[in-house]
Parts: sequence; structure tokens; C-alpha cells
Amino acid sequence: MKSRMLRLAALAVAGTLVVTGCADRGGSEAGSAENYPEKDLTLVVHAGAGGGSDLTARTLAKELEADLGRSIVVENRTGGGGRVGLTYLKDRPADGYAIGFIPVEVSMLGHQGADIKPDQYTILGQVMNAPATLSVPASSPYRTLDDLLAAAKEKPGTITVSNSGAGAIWEAATIALGEAAGATFKPVPYDGGAPAVAAGVSGEVQAVMAGVSESAAAAANNQLRVLAVLAPERVSALPDVPTGKEQGVDVVIGGWGLMGAPAGLPDEVKQRLAEAVQKAASSQTFKDVMTKAGNTPLATSPDEASQFAQAEFDRFGQIYG
Repeated sequence: MKSRMLRLAALAVAGTLVVTGCADRGGSEAGSAENYPEKDLTLVVHAGAGGGSDLTARTLAKELEADLGRSIVVENRTGGGGRVGLTYLKDRPADGYAIGFIPVEVSMLGHQGADIKPDQYTILGQVMNAPATLSVPASSPYRTLDDLLAAAKEKPGTITVSNSGAGAIWEAATIALGEAAGATFKPVPYDGGAPAVAAGVSGEVQAVMAGVSESAAAAANNQLRVLAVLAPERVSALPDVPTGKEQGVDVVIGGWGLMGAPAGLPDEVKQRLAEAVQKAASSQTFKDVMTKAGNTPLATSPDEASQFAQAEFDRFGQIYG
């Protein structure tokens, strides 16, 4: 366990850990690809309503509805640090009527015993990157990152830090930060970023590791105090919050998001969906929402996104292998 944590810290310090079946399922179930879509779609999200992944998915869903001419129902399937939602998505029929937001965990969970890998999905494109943030409740006595790290060093394993799920990216970020700083936190998993932030706001935990979109919203309402952004540079959503490196802890780690569907999607359907995803992710509305949330909007091709997810899978293999 210790050696794995050290590898995680080393990779996070060395560079950004930014922060996927059965090929025969698509044929008879796909219907007439040339008339696609002939009915409404479901968009599966691995995290709960109100978090950063949910915000991304719902913003894209509105843009996709306008392009595809069909309603898109967002379905939140939470649990297991992304395992529940990702498993549910990959087991849907490959007919184009089940799509999903695919998070960084698709490249992590396969190294933690889950039957989840990037090549189990039809990847349609990458749509965003999201840096990690460390926050404390607004009433917390810890005013700076140094304050919190000092407390964690004084009493190792007692400072509770909420995250979006066991084995998920924000738990990994908590471990990486602690290892890089020579401190030990107590990660506390929740079913998504929104409940993790809520735990910090209520004082149920002493700190929160989450994406910029979740922490910035709570900070704007004076519910959380953001101590650090674990990014190469400051982000527009939190311009006054220093990076970890500025405070002597050089850790860069975060999440990312793809859009995808079950493996085995018919080529015509994949092409139609990929074009729609790229158009949606390139829209000014989506860019504005992502930028305001502190995320980086992207609109990459299916091939680029697939190669990226596989490279990340290989990278996390060095950590968990």
C-alpha cells in the first residue's frame, strides 16, 4: 500500500494526472442506423445531481437535444466511485440510445479489481478537464494550506477529507497531496462530488477534495474556503486561490471527462453521435459553463479521446499495478 501511494505522489508531482465489450451487441439491436435517432436517448452519469460531472452532462444534453431532435434523459447511477454508473453504461445495448459521461475513473478502476477499461466503451470525444481543489468549511480554524498540513502532520490520519468515492480521482488527489507534503489525511468517500462538498459545508468533515466547479460554487456562497488549486496555474473561477506549487507543494492532479456509449456501436450511429458531441462541446454555451466552473472545455475526436483514455489507463497502471 505504501509503495503504491508513493508512486501516486511521484506521478502527480512529475506531471499532470488529469484529471472505456462485446463487439457483436450492436447489429440486430441497432435498428435502422440511417434513420437514427428514432426515439429519445438516456445519458448515464456516474455521479449524483449537482456535482461537476452532472453539470457537464446536463449542459451537453441540452445541446445534443437541439442537434439530434430528441429528448435526452439524464440518469444518475451513483456508487462505488464510478463503478455503478460505468458498469451500467457498458452493459446497455449498443444501439445508440444509451450514452454516458465517462470520467477519469474509467482509466483507474480496472487497476482496482473492477471490470472496467476504456476499450469496453465506444468513445465519442473528450469534453473537459477539471483540476482538483482542497477546501475547508468557512468556519474552519485552518486558514491556509500550511495550517491544514501542519495539523495533518501533528496527528497523522485524523484530518478527515471528503471525496467523490473510494478509488476515485479525488481520493487519489488527497493521497497524492499528503504524500507530496509528508502528511497523512483520512479520506472519507461519498457518492459524488456534491455530497462530498455538502459534508464539508455541514462540518461533517474537516476538509474537501473536489473539482473546481463544486468548490467554487460553495466558496461563492461563503460555505467553503478554498485553500489550494492543484493545477499548473491559477484558475479563472478562483483567481485569488494559489496553486499547491505556490505554497510549496508541487502537485498537479485533476479529473477529465469523455462522452461515450457501450462498445459495438454501429459505425453510422457512432459517426452521428460523435459529430453531435463535438458540435455540443464546441458550442459557446458549453464553453461558457465550463469556463465559469473553472474547467477547461474540450472537443476532441473519438480517436484522440480513445488514445488519451488508453494512455491514462497505462499511466494509472504504474500506480496501482
